[in-house]
Amino acid sequence: MPRGAGPELARLRQVMARVSAGPGFARPGIDRPNPLLFLGPAVLLLLLWMIVPLALSLYYSVRRYNLLVLERREFVGLLNYRLLLLDPTFWTAVVNTLVLVVLVLAVTLVLGLILALLFNRDFAAKNVTRTLAISPFFVMPVVTALMWKNMLFHPVFGLLAWVAQSLGGAPKDWLAAYPMPSVVTIISWEWTPFATLILLTALQSLPGEQLEAIRIDGASAWGEFRYIVLPHLFRPISALLMLETIFFLTIFAEIYATTSGGPGLATTTLPYFIYLKALLQFDIGSASAGAIFAVILANLVAVFLLRAIARNIFHGELASGK
Repeated sequence: MPRGAGPELARLRQVMARVSAGPGFARPGIDRPNPLLFLGPAVLLLLLWMIVPLALSLYYSVRRYNLLVLERREFVGLLNYRLLLLDPTFWTAVVNTLVLVVLVLAVTLVLGLILALLFNRDFAAKNVTRTLAISPFFVMPVVTALMWKNMLFHPVFGLLAWVAQSLGGAPKDWLAAYPMPSVVTIISWEWTPFATLILLTALQSLPGEQLEAIRIDGASAWGEFRYIVLPHLFRPISALLMLETIFFLTIFAEIYATTSGGPGLATTTLPYFIYLKALLQFDIGSASAGAIFAVILANLVAVFLLRAIARNIFHGELASGK
């Protein structure tokens, strides 16, 4: 220690002690405000927003409650659940929901990854092209469904009908002939920009030194994608799958505005089945039981995805030595 530094260090310690003892210095357990004062209102509002509808659904699911027969509103226990499980329409709706979710996930993930890889390169009018590619995500679901139904899929006035007639073919009513593929196409067009945005953001955080190093080593484009790009995108892809799965389980507006669950039950999903029970058959008890089942299904899927993501992240950190 240099000569004369001892007294200077002592004076510095005295100044710091006086500052820390002042009223403006946050001391643990004394001047620090209780965080519950700030978090409490938001948490209470969130709990009311979630618990009140869930509690009402549980209440109505164990009662006979039909809006057409209001005088019979007695307690029936698990009868609504038993009738729901014995209803073949319910299981058709569950299968259609799972098929819709899996198909749209596959399409949006593949197309979003391809578009993200393309937009991550430098080319003319890149910013304008990115904006146009992402803009469908900001169109309202009902507007998207009506646009596809009347401007593209319509058998008389639609663009696809005009193309078929121009090529000498016969126009098709796509929503009637291919209902599920048509709905999958509409929802995929709407949600592919979201996947593109998430994956493109992840690609832009990829260190360029890694790509330069593997290119110097003579790796091919496939090797670069397989060993550098794809492992880097694993966590964003996992989060993307979880978010899209939760949203796709609640798809309703696109089906309501295009096929109305038909033809027959071809596109009747679980949310649309609940709508049919509640607002067309006025059976609030059965609709509430279906809503509880939908909540259970969504939570099971969410827990499964969260555990899979956490397990893979943990193994990835172990492999990287973190």
